[in-house]
Amino acid sequence: MHCIGTILALVYMHIKHLVKEQIVMDENEVLLHEDLILLNYEAESKEELLENLSKILKEKGYVKDSFSEGVLQREIIYPTGLNTAGVKVAIPHTDAIHVEKPAILVALLNKPVSFKEMGSGVKDVEAKLIFMLAIKNPSRQVQTLGKLMSIFSDKDKLLSIYNSTTTKEVIDKLSKILS
Repeated sequence: MHCIGTILALVYMHIKHLVKEQIVMDENEVLLHEDLILLNYEAESKEELLENLSKILKEKGYVKDSFSEGVLQREIIYPTGLNTAGVKVAIPHTDAIHVEKPAILVALLNKPVSFKEMGSGVKDVEAKLIFMLAIKNPSRQVQTLGKLMSIFSDKDKLLSIYNSTTTKEVIDKLSKILS
């Protein structure tokens, strides 16, 4: 189990190359949408999961056709599984060039899907809570991941989100952290 400092360092190293330029961002931009909160979601593999979640984002106009391949390739090079307490997490994402408009898709999985651990890329993480980021502005991605870290370091918050029974409940819990 990583301590929060280690997880923060891993996340920072994982995304620091994304921040190539500072772009003025709209602080009021909404990232969470009820139609992108998936309860009791199922997939047999990481690849199936990432392709299906990417397809949902594409069908709703959030990402380009290239998003799915971008996420799959990025996951090979920079794994996103986090060995968090309570519920294991994955935060798949790719470069901003694949994004049409920003959003976070949240999937609560019925059964875990195996991701490689961020940082090492060796250990498996059986993730049941997925935060797929589609962020258009690279500096916003860093900011969003920083806010999400307060959830990833808190077992009770993770369990509370995972045990939510409605999409509104998930939105309400995450909005308090991301606002």
